[in-house]
Amino acid sequence: MIDSEFKNKVKSDLEVFLKSKQYYHRLGRVWKRSYLLYGPSGTGKSSFIAGMAKFLCYDVYDVDMSKITGDSDLKLLLLQTTSKSMIVVEDLDRYLVEKSTAVSLSGILNFMDGIVSCCGEERVMVFTVSSKDQIDPTVLRPGRIDVHIHFPLCDFSSFKNLANSHLGIKEHKLFPQVEEIFQTGASLSPAEIGEIMISNRGSPTRALKTVINALQTNHDSRLSGKFRLSHKLSQNGSVTGSAGAQRNLSHSGSIDGLVDLPSRLVSTGSTRTAEESSETGIFCMENGHTGKELKKLYGLLKNRSRRKESVDLDGGKL
Repeated sequence: MIDSEFKNKVKSDLEVFLKSKQYYHRLGRVWKRSYLLYGPSGTGKSSFIAGMAKFLCYDVYDVDMSKITGDSDLKLLLLQTTSKSMIVVEDLDRYLVEKSTAVSLSGILNFMDGIVSCCGEERVMVFTVSSKDQIDPTVLRPGRIDVHIHFPLCDFSSFKNLANSHLGIKEHKLFPQVEEIFQTGASLSPAEIGEIMISNRGSPTRALKTVINALQTNHDSRLSGKFRLSHKLSQNGSVTGSAGAQRNLSHSGSIDGLVDLPSRLVSTGSTRTAEESSETGIFCMENGHTGKELKKLYGLLKNRSRRKESVDLDGGKL
C-alpha cells in the first residue's frame, strides 16, 4: 500500500513522460517508460496498475506469457500494440525464475526494451514481481526498468489509513493494542486487513478485534516457523553463503538482518525532460498478423476508453 505522496510522484513522472516525445527522439531512444512493481501478493499492485490505466486513458494490453509459444510470437504481439498503450506483464518472476514460458531470456529482454515497436511509440510498460531477489540483474538495469515501486506488507501507518477509508475512524481505543502487535513483527497484507474491515464494517470495534486476532495468529505462526527452522538447522548445520557467513532469513525474505524499506518510489536514473511534442518519422518493418488474431491467441485485454479524468492511482477519482 502506497501513501499519497508517492502516488503523486508517480503521477508527476507519468505527466513528464507524456510531454517528452521530442526529447526522447532527440536522444534516439524509444519513447517508452517502464515500471516495476514488487511486493507480496495482496499489497495493491494490480489495483495500482488499474489506477495508472485510468489516469493515462491508454489502451491496456494484459500479456499472458504462458500462452506465448516463442520469441517470434512475443515480437509480433508487441508490434500489434498501438501507440498510447499500456502493456502489463504480471508475475514476471514466475516466468524468469521457474522458466514457465517458451520465451527465452533474450526474447523477454528485447520485449522489455521495446526495440521492435519503434513504429508506434508512447508506451508505458508495467511488470510485477513478488520479489527482486532471484531476478537476473540484466532484467532490472536502468533504461530497461526506469522506476521501481515497492509494495510492502501492512504496517501500523498503513493500517490506520485502511481504518480511515474502510471504517471511517481515525482514532480508536484499540489502536495502541494494534500498534503493539505490529511492533512484534506481525503483519498481514493490505488486502487481508481490508477484507476483514469490509466484512465487519458495521462494527468498527469488532473489525479491530478481528484484525488483532488475525495479527496474533500470524505472529504465533511466525514464531512456530522460526522454532522449526532453528531445530532443523541444529540437526543439519547452519545455512551458509559463499564466504561461509551464516544467512538469516527474515519473514519478508531479507538477508543478513536487512529489513525492507518503507514503500517508496525509486527512480533508476533515466534522464527525462518535458518538451513540446513534434512529429518525427521513424522507419520500421510491418507484419501481416492482425490485432484480432493476436488478441484471440493471447487473450489480450483491451480498454479503448480515451476519456480523461483526474483519478487516484488506486483506482478512484481524485
